[in-house]
Amino acid sequence: MVIRDEAPSDGASIRSLTDAAFLGAEHSSGTEGAIVDALREAGALAVSLVAGRDGTAVGHVAFSPVLIDGEDRHWFGLGPVSVSPGLQRGGIGTALIEEGLRRLRRRGAHGCVVLGDPAFYRRFGFTSDPALRYGDVPPEYFQSMVLSGIPEKGVVTYHEGFDAR
Repeated sequence: MVIRDEAPSDGASIRSLTDAAFLGAEHSSGTEGAIVDALREAGALAVSLVAGRDGTAVGHVAFSPVLIDGEDRHWFGLGPVSVSPGLQRGGIGTALIEEGLRRLRRRGAHGCVVLGDPAFYRRFGFTSDPALRYGDVPPEYFQSMVLSGIPEKGVVTYHEGFDAR
């Protein structure tokens, strides 16, 4: 498997992969593919990585800027993470997330947030901090990781691309 930056020609395959990965997922909004497309169109994919196997995209991860109390504090949101349905739970998503976090650190990012399964994201170093909130989401499902500096406090807002349908 090779992990690489998204190329301009990857849009359609990432959309197809993302739609397939989230089809029938318990907590899916069904809009994850549209979200990635909207982030791309807005130039808001700070890190967008593709996992390829035998020339085919089998995984994708997106990181986009978030605001804290309406301010850019150089924090990013992780997600969506997509892996081909037949290859899920095989380490592709983990490899994509780890590489994405490495790239954020190299860029000097201060932190990253994620909305998702606490048990899964805890293994990367994400923790719940009730001082950093996202809407009315239970704190255990909204987690953060300080990459440099100090923990932030406040309300997180994702890029408007997350409103895509």
